[in-house]
Amino acid sequence: MNKIRVVHYVNQFFGGIGGEKEANIPPGVKKGPVGPGQLLQSLIAEKGEIVATVYCGDNYINQNWESAIREIVRIISDLHPSVVIAGPAFSSGRYGIACGGICNAVQEEIGIPSVCGMYEENPAVDQYRSKVYIVATSETVIGMEKAIPVMAKLAMKLALSEPIGSPFEEGYLPKGKRLNEFAEKTGAERAIDMIIKKMKREDFVSELPLPRYELVPSAPPIKDLSKATIALVTEGGLVPTGNPDKIESGWATKWKKYSIQGISSLLKGSYECVHGGFDTSVVNEDPNRLVPLDSVADMEKAGEIGRLDDHYYVTVGNMGSIQVMKKFGAEMAKELKAASVQGVILTAT
Repeated sequence: MNKIRVVHYVNQFFGGIGGEKEANIPPGVKKGPVGPGQLLQSLIAEKGEIVATVYCGDNYINQNWESAIREIVRIISDLHPSVVIAGPAFSSGRYGIACGGICNAVQEEIGIPSVCGMYEENPAVDQYRSKVYIVATSETVIGMEKAIPVMAKLAMKLALSEPIGSPFEEGYLPKGKRLNEFAEKTGAERAIDMIIKKMKREDFVSELPLPRYELVPSAPPIKDLSKATIALVTEGGLVPTGNPDKIESGWATKWKKYSIQGISSLLKGSYECVHGGFDTSVVNEDPNRLVPLDSVADMEKAGEIGRLDDHYYVTVGNMGSIQVMKKFGAEMAKELKAASVQGVILTAT
């Protein structure tokens, strides 16, 4: 029996090329398994064979997205695999986005099933979980030996077109899909079983997991606004015309600050909104309606606030993951505190 042909994708580090110094290396290919592929090969040896390992630098693929994905798909297509495995990427954002993007592209463009692995809070999870199978991993590489066997088993089932079980059974992150199935017990009986297990402090799995939201305590009120320094912050994607720092319209990977020192209004034509998902024409007509510099400048002139900070801070919240947005918030807060800012007007779309 011919063995299942497998292509494994890794970044420059796991491909044995190097660390951050080699993150700009373009796509390439090595024969057979490399790095974590060695363990992967040992697990699929009875049914499959890693015929090649495709690699690319994390910076290169994220900075040259369309051309890099196109080249990697071409390389993979020429290798004629039955399934593609990417990663695992654990919590690495750039690596995770690459793995998810490649798996999605090979499925959509050349019809090859794929599976990747990453930590559930990796920013790529929200972007790709509904499109590709993502095996849940630990946050760091310490969980490699647990993740690879799950990825190997799922990949073989995909290659053989075998039925795929639930996320709980197979170890992948839920894809947001609901399927009807026959159950031996009614919903009421299953609910009572779960309640009893919960009362006994036994393990149970909910059939409808609820979202978990972090509770953020309110900041104390500013005692005297007339002496406070206030800053303008937005996730609405308002940038100088031309978007000089290339802030993305969705899934933003960066935030920036721009000087407003000495100006009291954001002029039409000098700024544009790059946020995706809504009609930006009103904002482009009057940028102050998203970042209210004119109104706050009037408050400063009237003595209602002590001073307006010399910069406004901006990113795009569209499709942003919680992990990335928390990182942006912490970085912005650090700079705001360093600038002695005591209050923020945060606008959103």
